[in-house]
Amino acid sequence: MVKSKQEQAIIDALEQVAPEHGVDIVDVELTGATKAPCIRVRLEGAAGEALSLDEITAHTAWVSDVVEGIDPVPGSYTLEVSTPGIDRPLRRPRDFQRFVGERCELTTTATEGRRRFKGTIAAADESAVTLELEGEDPATISYDDIKKCTLKPVIDFNRKEGK
Repeated sequence: MVKSKQEQAIIDALEQVAPEHGVDIVDVELTGATKAPCIRVRLEGAAGEALSLDEITAHTAWVSDVVEGIDPVPGSYTLEVSTPGIDRPLRRPRDFQRFVGERCELTTTATEGRRRFKGTIAAADESAVTLELEGEDPATISYDDIKKCTLKPVIDFNRKEGK
């Protein structure tokens, strides 16, 4: 995955401490304007379980300490600590492997003449992911070419309970 140097520095620092707190760093994103940046840190339990709001609140203190310790951006910034949410980002090979069979949308660095792909994760190994694309041949994309990838679950609001 293509990450900025600042984002990767934050990920590296947090991943060193996360196991002590029983969590996994799902993703780090640096967004916003230069004068008002926002650092978004997404956490989940070490075994992939969801965290409650109280648990996220408790983890915010050590996340803040780690981020402050490396001072990734000049001046002030906003720190957001949350769960991955329904459109969970996928960052590592193990993330893609965990979600084989799920729909996703990814943006690349101009692979096969295009930048955006939507499809179902058909396979994932240590170097690339293969997507089944609707009405097209499958596409195999190296993780080194992926800029961003998020799950796009299909939600059926018409499904009746028990059917």
